[in-house]
Amino acid sequence: MDTCEILRRAAGLVPDDARSDAGLAAVDVHECLRDDDWEAALDVLVDFDGVQWQTVEYWELLEEAARQMYLERKAAWCRWRGWETRHGIIRADLRLVAPEAGGRRTPVPGEGRLLPMWALGGSASGGPADLHVARLWVESAPALDPGGRGSVRLVPLVPASWRHLAPGDSIIMHERSPIAGTATIVEVRHPRPAGPHRPGPAPEVASGRE
Repeated sequence: MDTCEILRRAAGLVPDDARSDAGLAAVDVHECLRDDDWEAALDVLVDFDGVQWQTVEYWELLEEAARQMYLERKAAWCRWRGWETRHGIIRADLRLVAPEAGGRRTPVPGEGRLLPMWALGGSASGGPADLHVARLWVESAPALDPGGRGSVRLVPLVPASWRHLAPGDSIIMHERSPIAGTATIVEVRHPRPAGPHRPGPAPEVASGRE
């Protein structure tokens, strides 16, 4: 299937009354396709915030379209959103420990490549059995600077272990001793009811750049 047809099929999954963050609709996607502006069409489709209607199929189509256009970071983001559609969304406000206080001295990569461990009870003294791995995506930035603060999304390797979390809960990020950062949960969305799609692993993120 060529890129244009993939995008057309994805646009067909958008409800008539859905609007992107920029106020655009499926009709605007079709207009981009008529102009052969595939990247603009993809940008509109990725910009829809419709967790109640978006499906794994939707994100798989967008991931494939991005791959065919060699937009690796966007493909990774679509793969990430497909995983969230299956397993739910966890967003948090993360504050990294300053380097002079023992925190990391290099930026946290923003594209989901880092897999730190987390103490979910908010205690920095938990043992190895109390730590849970989750991949980290920095929102609205290519990276999070050492000692910085920002909004992040988390993909747990074992989603069931995180289901008890709610906005306001505190979790602790570990990479080594001492702790690497503290985060406050700001949003938890539980997954849609299981559909016909197979369960998928946590997304692997390619190292390529757009």
